[in-house]
Amino acid sequence: MENPAIAALFDQMADLLELDGALVFRVRAYRNAARVIRDAGTPLRELAETDPKQLTQLPGIGKDLAGKIREAISHGDFADHRELRAKFPPGLLELLRIQGLGPKRVKQLYDELHIASPDDLRAAIAQGRLVELRGFGQRSVEKLQEQLEKAGATAERRFLLADAEQWATALLKYLGAEKRQKRLRVEAAGSYRRRRETVADLDILVAAEPGEAAGDAVTRFVRYPEIQEVLAQGETKASVRLRGGPQVDLRVVSPEEHGAALMYFTGSKQHNIELRKIAQAKDLKLSEYGLFRGERRVAGATEEEVYAELGLDWIPPELREARGEIELAARHALPDLVTLDHIQGELPAHTNATDGKASLEEMVDGARKLGYRYLAITDHSKRVTMALGLDERRLREQWAQIDELNARLDGFTVLKSIELDILDHGELDLPDDVLAEADYVVASLHYGASKREADNTKRLVTAALHPHVDAIGHPTGQLLGRRDPYPLDFDELVAACV
Repeated sequence: MENPAIAALFDQMADLLELDGALVFRVRAYRNAARVIRDAGTPLRELAETDPKQLTQLPGIGKDLAGKIREAISHGDFADHRELRAKFPPGLLELLRIQGLGPKRVKQLYDELHIASPDDLRAAIAQGRLVELRGFGQRSVEKLQEQLEKAGATAERRFLLADAEQWATALLKYLGAEKRQKRLRVEAAGSYRRRRETVADLDILVAAEPGEAAGDAVTRFVRYPEIQEVLAQGETKASVRLRGGPQVDLRVVSPEEHGAALMYFTGSKQHNIELRKIAQAKDLKLSEYGLFRGERRVAGATEEEVYAELGLDWIPPELREARGEIELAARHALPDLVTLDHIQGELPAHTNATDGKASLEEMVDGARKLGYRYLAITDHSKRVTMALGLDERRLREQWAQIDELNARLDGFTVLKSIELDILDHGELDLPDDVLAEADYVVASLHYGASKREADNTKRLVTAALHPHVDAIGHPTGQLLGRRDPYPLDFDELVAACV
């Protein structure tokens, strides 16, 4: 079981404890553990195999939680979770996936109206029963109904790229043992390879000679220990679902087809359509099996040779969205992509003075180990009380610490910064005389986003035009998979920032 799945299990345990009315400290322990597990740099599965004692060295993970982590890794679950989950109807957890419904509200719906599933909720809204409950006014019910219908229309579960990365890395490493033995080429394709923000499933492509080598690749794949269910299996392809994770589709192709197949299964769909049009114009046929002139394959072993035969430079997967990249490739004018080597520093960073996890000194030490040249400490300002935001006094104390650090540092600069809250009419949370002392100022909207595009745009534009503001933070307010963006005229905001 990989870290994202373990973290999701612990998050769900925290939800179940809230539904069960458990003490706050127990809920918080599982919630914090989920965060630590999700952020762990090393797969906990490897720690459990090599040195289980290392699990208790993770922040907030004692012997009890470490034991549950080991149990989850071994069995895909742990006893306390199974027992607690059995106390509630299965549909109750589905309600938690609906934006705007947390454990407290779901418990209220269940206790007072016996709502135990999305269908129950839909019926209660239709009957007008929700407005009888405390905290459920007409406007909040309408918003909830909107989110309920949206959840029903988008039943496909999507995973954050960072989580998909952990599943893909572990699986490719497992298949890599076969790669060394049989000299196979194993690669991930699909939206994961294009580095989309969220991923519905994983596509794995293996280049192997037909026959025994192909069959061995499929057999090894379906024996992967993290599989929850084998959905389909054939001679050259298979589909599985990982424990707590996405569906994974494996396809084995011949080395002569590998490049064309990798292009095809990487996508995007519209990018592939545009490539086929170019092929047709050249009296060629392009498919996942190769680029053909009549019955003769003229390219297919590598992506580079297929693109070249079409008169194009090789296009990085991240650009394959049919947004002008093909025209640029034809003119040899593709842009260079930003890589980690280009990044010289971090501008948004929080410390444990507000809602960060590390001290100022630890953050600076971590940034220097990454090879950075600078770091902006942008802790929250005072209005963001949920993050213990800094008032003028605490901020100036932090900046004094930064001055002391900078005096000792060689070749590295800590920028005195702040993430300001944008107030109701675009005003800022701290006075100008304080902001004038800052090296870098971020302004962000944390409270009171409107359903009206004009209102949100005005607030953000007003803040962006302030002479001390250098950047607008999280301008859409979106949390991938958890919260939709609020309405905003992005073009107007960008124009104000330029």
